[in-house]
Amino acid sequence: MDQTITGYDVGPLLYCPANAHCNIVDWLRAGRVAPPFSLAFCLEDTVEEGAVAEAEQTLFRTLTRLKDASAQEAFYMPPVFIRVRSPRQLRALASACAAAFPGLVTGFILPKFFVANAGGYIAAIQAVREEAGRFYYMPILEDPAMIDLRYRHRRLYQLRDALEAVSDRILNIRTGGNDLSNAFGLRRQVHDTIYDLRPVADLLADIAAVFAGQYTVSGPVWEYYAGSGWEEGLRRETALDALCGFTGKTVIHPNQIPVVNDCLRVSAADYQDARRILDWAPGSPCLVAASAEGTRMNEYNTHLRWAGRTLRLAQVYGVRDSAGPAGRQQPCRQS
Repeated sequence: MDQTITGYDVGPLLYCPANAHCNIVDWLRAGRVAPPFSLAFCLEDTVEEGAVAEAEQTLFRTLTRLKDASAQEAFYMPPVFIRVRSPRQLRALASACAAAFPGLVTGFILPKFFVANAGGYIAAIQAVREEAGRFYYMPILEDPAMIDLRYRHRRLYQLRDALEAVSDRILNIRTGGNDLSNAFGLRRQVHDTIYDLRPVADLLADIAAVFAGQYTVSGPVWEYYAGSGWEEGLRRETALDALCGFTGKTVIHPNQIPVVNDCLRVSAADYQDARRILDWAPGSPCLVAASAEGTRMNEYNTHLRWAGRTLRLAQVYGVRDSAGPAGRQQPCRQS
């Protein structure tokens, strides 16, 4: 149950309605899209309240098919998450999945996670740890209660402090761009990015400022997957995600997965510089040097965290173009 995974490994997280009679198992067995990616079955926004019980049964049938298929043949098995509706449902599903599908479900997604429901979810996580095993969790920060500027920062820090009790099980902090946009009555077009919607962009920046120092924080969903300009728009927004401190993205169609994975790959120049920074000569009297390409400055003290993040992305998603071996960083010459 306690699978080894980090926030960097989630990558593109593909959402599927839990009550959809989709061919996701056949799709996985056929290997339609190259990994890595993760899979989320949604029991919340995509399911009408009166249809939840039926959706749970459909989900169990899908998980049973997935379990049986993986026992019969080898194929890429993505990390599997379930988006729940409440702490009560979380406890019930965690117990059921631990019993029926041990090792198959990686964890749970906690929607509209904020001050009002954080205590209930954290208590459920602690109870599940005792009763059903060690799952991972991904809270989604999408509650319109975050909008109020008079209390935003205090509440975000209050939320971060509350998560300390279960921080070892928080795999990823997710952001709900569409829910936040809806609170303002906004929707980006294919030629826009979430960062063009300034009220939403400012809120996302605050989330990154509070959480990205401790957790991996994901970029919001891109809702276009076909038609003119959708891929270019997704690439633009994912590039801006990275610049603003977000890693990974929620996706809603298989077409988006290879695009996000390509955007998460590291350039050869960044890879070389990250290697040189992390392999800095011990005892070097100088902590600054030219980059591998001789085009920018590398400084050990100020680029160390960037280098670690860059190397981790390269390990998971690869390097965009060929990078030569990175030698040990040489100390700069003293006069």
